Amino acid sequence: MSNPRLMMRLLTAVYWFDEGLQAALKEAGVPNVTRAQSLLIANISSGVNRASRIAKNLGVTPQAVGQMLNELQARGVVEIVPDPADARARIVRLVGPADRSFRAAARTLDYLELELAQRIGMAHYNALRDALNKDWGNPPKAPATLQLEDGEGEDVVSAPQ
Repeated sequence: MSNPRLMMRLLTAVYWFDEGLQAALKEAGVPNVTRAQSLLIANISSGVNRASRIAKNLGVTPQAVGQMLNELQARGVVEIVPDPADARARIVRLVGPADRSFRAAARTLDYLELELAQRIGMAHYNALRDALNKDWGNPPKAPATLQLEDGEGEDVVSAPQ
């Protein structure tokens, strides 16, 4: 297939942002952050402070987010504290030097968006942002007619160009 699928293009875009963010974190003194942790940090730096919401944003289980948060808490990057608005809930916040580093990370994400807008043009940037902000709904179940037996054709459905 000469033109990569949209899913692969979206992943490449996520990796582009993640690599820029990880470089900024490393320069700010927070080395060895996994991709999953940097995506978690991106959520926190965007104001998402509940593990359940972070899990939903990342498409992982709350247990997986809990494990990452425990690792980051052990490193002194985050703390998990009672939510002042709901005594039954807990929130995550960045602490000490990590807080300063991650405020820098938030600025880095803003910078990366501006850089992307300059590289691809504002019209394309705005169109991309608008498309990604739309409610896509739940993923559809592919019709049984798309299920192929081994050896049958390759291009059953063509994506729009």
